[in-house]
Amino acid sequence: MIWKKEFTIDDMNRFKENTMMGHLDITFEEKGEDFLTASMPVDTRTHQPMGILHGGASVVLAETLGSCASQMTLDDGYYSVGLEIKANHIKSVSRGRVTGRTTPLHLGRTTQVWDIDIKNDKGELICVSRLTMAVLGIRKNHS
Repeated sequence: MIWKKEFTIDDMNRFKENTMMGHLDITFEEKGEDFLTASMPVDTRTHQPMGILHGGASVVLAETLGSCASQMTLDDGYYSVGLEIKANHIKSVSRGRVTGRTTPLHLGRTTQVWDIDIKNDKGELICVSRLTMAVLGIRKNHS
């Protein structure tokens, strides 16, 4: 198991209040031994003008998953921030929900790399993303 912090799915879903996660209705669904999943609706909140899922909304889902997963792998006194995210949009979707699943590729001392696959309701791949996180220490005030 990769998790060092024991947040439950309910705990993680409470974090979305008054955030982009809440606005887009991103909902965490499953936490496994080395993965985390969340879903998001494909509707007017996440559409681009052509009526299909906006690529930026997919990136928000991907970064939300990777960032939350990353935080749960860190020892106390450390936090992580997004350093780079890449996404390839494979297939369009115009309605339903999309579900992302993140797994770690690298859990290092100063960086982490996470893969995120996003699929439609039929289980078809619609987006693949890779997120690099920078691991930072919490600074202590020296008086």
